[in-house]
Amino acid sequence: MFSGIHKNHCLTGILLIVFSFGALAQKADTLKEVKVHGKKVITHETKINDFSPGQQVLSIESNTLKLYNSQSVANLLAQQTPVFIKAYSFNGLATMNFRGSSAAQSQVLWNGVPIQNAALGMADISTLPVMFLSKVSLVYGGSAAMWGSGNVGGALLIENEAPTFDSGKKALSISVGAGSFNQYQAGLEGSLSGKKWYCSVKALGQTAINNFSYTDEQGQVQKITNSQLKSGSMMVNAALKTGTYSMLTLSGWYQQYDRQIPPALFEASSLKKQQDNSFRVLLGWDQKRPMTTWYAKTSFIKDDINYNDAAILVNSSSSSYQYFAEAGLRRNFEKIGQMILFAPAQLAWINAPTGNGLKYQNRIALAGAYDIKIFHQKLDLAVNGRYEVVNNNSFLLGGFNTAYELNHVLSLRGNIQRTFRLPTLNELYYFPGGNTALKPEYGWSEDAGYSLKCSSEKFNLRHDLAFFNRDIHDWIIWLGGAIWTPHNIAEVHSRGIETENKLEYDLGAWKLHLGVNTSYVLATTVHNYIANDGSIGKQIPYTPMYNGQMNIGFTRKRLFVNYNHTYTGYRFTVVDESQYQQPYQTGNLQVMYTASIGKHQIQLTAQCNNIWNERYAVVAYRPLPGINWLAGVKLNVL
Repeated sequence: MFSGIHKNHCLTGILLIVFSFGALAQKADTLKEVKVHGKKVITHETKINDFSPGQQVLSIESNTLKLYNSQSVANLLAQQTPVFIKAYSFNGLATMNFRGSSAAQSQVLWNGVPIQNAALGMADISTLPVMFLSKVSLVYGGSAAMWGSGNVGGALLIENEAPTFDSGKKALSISVGAGSFNQYQAGLEGSLSGKKWYCSVKALGQTAINNFSYTDEQGQVQKITNSQLKSGSMMVNAALKTGTYSMLTLSGWYQQYDRQIPPALFEASSLKKQQDNSFRVLLGWDQKRPMTTWYAKTSFIKDDINYNDAAILVNSSSSSYQYFAEAGLRRNFEKIGQMILFAPAQLAWINAPTGNGLKYQNRIALAGAYDIKIFHQKLDLAVNGRYEVVNNNSFLLGGFNTAYELNHVLSLRGNIQRTFRLPTLNELYYFPGGNTALKPEYGWSEDAGYSLKCSSEKFNLRHDLAFFNRDIHDWIIWLGGAIWTPHNIAEVHSRGIETENKLEYDLGAWKLHLGVNTSYVLATTVHNYIANDGSIGKQIPYTPMYNGQMNIGFTRKRLFVNYNHTYTGYRFTVVDESQYQQPYQTGNLQVMYTASIGKHQIQLTAQCNNIWNERYAVVAYRPLPGINWLAGVKLNVL
């Protein structure tokens, strides 16, 4: 598989995995992975907190979110998690790869509502600003019974702040930032609350020329062109207490991204540009009593993509829409467990710009889960199921997961789920290239792992390991040359190991942290409907076998310093492994300092990315910048 590949990079990847088993890692100042067990809450989503004890969940700490406050979720995940982020350019399109899954097999949920583009079936996470979010969590492995068909690889949960009701309480902060390649940004955050109401507003504007240097295929240093970015985003959140136990919430989110698309290495120039507009609105209601919770939510999302290439006189526009609603009941039975029942419905549709007319997908389901803790609450068992109807197709999805706490040091977990994904509207109807003969993907996924925790007055240590296995039939992949078309591969087998290791050592005034996250993924084609294409036994394109991150640094009073190092292994770009992208390593230095000026608090952040000036590309023919920096100031006015 690795013939012709430099052995030193293979050795680096292997050593990264081996080292992780004995490595030590950081605590709460960078990343915190929480085993979903007992009373510990890591997200607002009860489906994760109380009904998924065996799933691996990675919750990013608030200090880390502050470090990346002026950046996108794509940068945050690429540097701090084992999930592979497929970034096409600097501030360009970025998608997720969970454990060898495709971008369309991963979900992004905003306050429990799926926000993938209704046509593409995936989300561009480079357009999600960290500043707008109070919680960011990753759920590894499929859980289609809980989140719906399409949840094959995993899910990214992004959430807003929970409303606080305090009469006369108000807050206002202003932030500005600047960086390499003429990057500039400004943000505003404000909130006001009363005894029964709450309102907050966040706004962010960004602009960048992104004219960084790169080395072309002839070894000459060039300046990237046609790479400007302009964006504006605003989010409004409001809440109203309608009773002692009930509350109404309303969230609105609008954003616009105007991006030029730089030339690939095989292009002499580019005049391509794209504008992405998204409008999202979410209305929710819940009634939380001691033993029973009722909830309902409804949302509407509109995504516009306007693409223009003046060089060949191409100008296309497409709009996709989705309406989502869900109502549910959660009931606690004290000593005999708890259950949740919910009924989600989703309507997605597009107006095809080529005259193909209205294309749509209707989804309606009835789902539920039951969780019980036995043996003095050491053993946590959960079973879940879902009956879903999509257009004229109906299917049953189910799963089981468990966690067992052997003692205060060692705990075990396991998860098995049936997975299913129907082709997206683009995969079926995109012109030219859509394939209406596509079959849905289906299969099973399993994962198991353990967590070791050890602590004293001076240090906290944690080691976590997960094994995973997934077998998917009729996997959908886009293939082609001038015109790309999606095809079904008969079977893809994904398996591997992930580790997380953390250590924090307290020296009084100084707190030291060290952490290593690693991922080893084999995602290979088992059978194929396309004969003699050389894919059997070979890695799926753009799935690195080795991937890992290290964080090391310290906290002293109000100063936080962290060095982040990432390694990404070979990414094969074709199904027979005959072409590939070289591995790369990047070093990133992050500093945050918090001070007080009278009654006001000021937060200073600085980040130097790729400090070793590595020349690399995540995607073939799409170079990324060498050393670059970004600094910001945030002032809490009120």
